[in-house]
Amino acid sequence: MQAEASAPVRFHLSINVSDLGRSVNFFKTLFGTEPAKRRDDYAKFELNDPPLVLSLEPHAPDGRGALNHAGFRFSNSAALVESQRRLELGGIHTEREEGVECCYARQTKFWVNDPDGGLWEFYTLDEDIEHRGAGQSSENMLPQIAHCGPVCAQPTKDLAVFEHRLGDDLALSQVDDGFFEEVRLRGTFNDLRYGAQIPDILADARRTLQPGGKLRVHVLTGDRPLNGEPLSLPGPAGRVKQVPVDRELLCALEDAQFSGLTLTTFRAAPCFKIGDVEMRETMIVGRKPAAVSTGEERVVLYKGPFLQVTDDEQRTFRRGERVTVPNAVWESLQRSPLADQFVCVGTGTPAACGAH
Repeated sequence: MQAEASAPVRFHLSINVSDLGRSVNFFKTLFGTEPAKRRDDYAKFELNDPPLVLSLEPHAPDGRGALNHAGFRFSNSAALVESQRRLELGGIHTEREEGVECCYARQTKFWVNDPDGGLWEFYTLDEDIEHRGAGQSSENMLPQIAHCGPVCAQPTKDLAVFEHRLGDDLALSQVDDGFFEEVRLRGTFNDLRYGAQIPDILADARRTLQPGGKLRVHVLTGDRPLNGEPLSLPGPAGRVKQVPVDRELLCALEDAQFSGLTLTTFRAAPCFKIGDVEMRETMIVGRKPAAVSTGEERVVLYKGPFLQVTDDEQRTFRRGERVTVPNAVWESLQRSPLADQFVCVGTGTPAACGAH
């Protein structure tokens, strides 16, 4: 890569560290300089000799390894555009992001994956900002919930949420029944190891959830099978090696007896297209059915706009018709996206019936 002597291209490394404070002290001593940027959830060192930008991300390396990503920081956008043009002409797919807020800075960048799936970032630094930004979302970079990696056999009772991410080992089968309030499967079914185990994994998710517990499945899906089409996606999506069919995944969730299933993310336009297969980011939210109370019931009425709706337990609500349901079902309706389409009209404890 060509660079002017006055404005060199800086090599960039982002590494995962288990203890941010301890690692900052280590590299401060190693480099003989203070970090250029230090936050509770991020640190960055900038060296002139060698021209290196080293960022520290507070993640225990676990199965993902110490390397978060590597790359190059350019001094101007013209050099960045020329680099992207050269790589595209060379047959390397890139994914560009304009003015993205990331790592307490506003950046313009593009991403590529090396042949082994390693992530490389090419970017310019536009300006520093006071918040982290969503370019590398805090959901992925800084989990606020318990993250269960390769070892999740002995969680503590404070652990109300289980999260698995693409690339990590999955240990859900080792968890006690009814342990979690929420299970989050992020990219799990885009992993070659787990794509063929969807029914078993969903059964474990249901078993380990408390009654009424929530399941979130975040995955890249296709509208039809790939049928042998090579899967080589650009940027961070390059780690995806398996793409389930959207309807087949929903059927698997129905077969696993999750209720209130909702596609909370499913856009009109596909993220990627290979041959005739359209692939979309898909988020599905559902719940393990709540324990049904034998005593208390509610009379509910569906207000429309449809002639009727049917829930996952094949209970049908016709517009304007009163239906008696267990209290747990009423509570589930209140949590659903259709909550404002139902009203509780009596029996049991009328004072608790809130009209939506």
